Amino acid sequence: MSRRALTLSVVGFLVVLLAAVAALLPVPYVALNPGPVTNTLGSVDGTELIRIEGRRTYPDEGNLDLTTVSVLGGPRQRLDIVTALRGWLDDSVAIIPEEQVYPEGETAEEVEKQSATEMRDSQENATTAALRHLRIPVTTRLLVQEIAPGSPSKGRLRSGDQLLKVDGATIAGGGQLRELITSREPGDPVRLVVRREGRQLTTTIRTAEADDGRAIVGITTRDDAEYPFSVEISLRDVGGPSAGLMFALGIVDKLTPGSLTGGRHIAGTGTVDDAGQVGPIGGITQKMIGAREAGATVFLSPPGNCSEAKQTKPEGLRLVRANSLTSAVRALDRIRDGRPGVPRC
Repeated sequence: MSRRALTLSVVGFLVVLLAAVAALLPVPYVALNPGPVTNTLGSVDGTELIRIEGRRTYPDEGNLDLTTVSVLGGPRQRLDIVTALRGWLDDSVAIIPEEQVYPEGETAEEVEKQSATEMRDSQENATTAALRHLRIPVTTRLLVQEIAPGSPSKGRLRSGDQLLKVDGATIAGGGQLRELITSREPGDPVRLVVRREGRQLTTTIRTAEADDGRAIVGITTRDDAEYPFSVEISLRDVGGPSAGLMFALGIVDKLTPGSLTGGRHIAGTGTVDDAGQVGPIGGITQKMIGAREAGATVFLSPPGNCSEAKQTKPEGLRLVRANSLTSAVRALDRIRDGRPGVPRC
């Protein structure tokens, strides 16, 4: 073999080798894929997903599926460029910057802990919202859970404080607190009345500005609710708050005579607060695809996700706008009875 041929062979081998190495290099993205769906009216591993004791329940032959997104990549196993390129070419996969799922400065363990906390809170919010929708008395206490680093509440509030009033208005739950705080302008002072160790205290906090421009006081809260009977939700290996609406609908259906679904296969997503208001989520496209593949024909979407949902809705899936738990129940009643007036995205 001539020196020129040998040189070209070596160069060609090195190019192939470098290309192969480059293909395995991690990239700062994650892939969102359609995840498993679970019927909130059904069972998981032989255990009812929603178990209610101390109150009569009613069966339903249909489905109220909660939908999920599977995340590939992240700090533990970063996405390689080949997988990312495949995802970019696949309409069922979303390739997004890693920091949208794993914020800079937070470990995977911290993100997973936060996700588990959000799931627990969503279950409690869903239970409270469902019982309030059915006019079943619920007693709640709104407690300070954590105070964020650099929070304007630092030194004024403590974890475990019970929040009673904001500027004289009695607080019924976390949803109302957020509404009262965000109605202010960043920098405005708010006067909070709290109960701490049996004593009632008053403090004034100057609000800060969140990333989205809203006024905040830099705390996370927890609704400590007391129910007149037992409601237990059993779901493992799923985190985040986005199943709240479907949990709430499942509880309402189980506690209501007749069928909310009319035997249909319903799916959906959306956060829900203790007052029943529905909030936006991530991965709406992947959740709709997962729902349709599981057999759903109707999909409930938060208003904030309607624009994307309309553009990427799978064939054969009817899209319904769910502003609140109450509006979602009414929409399903209309669909079951064949009546007009179902809110669309």
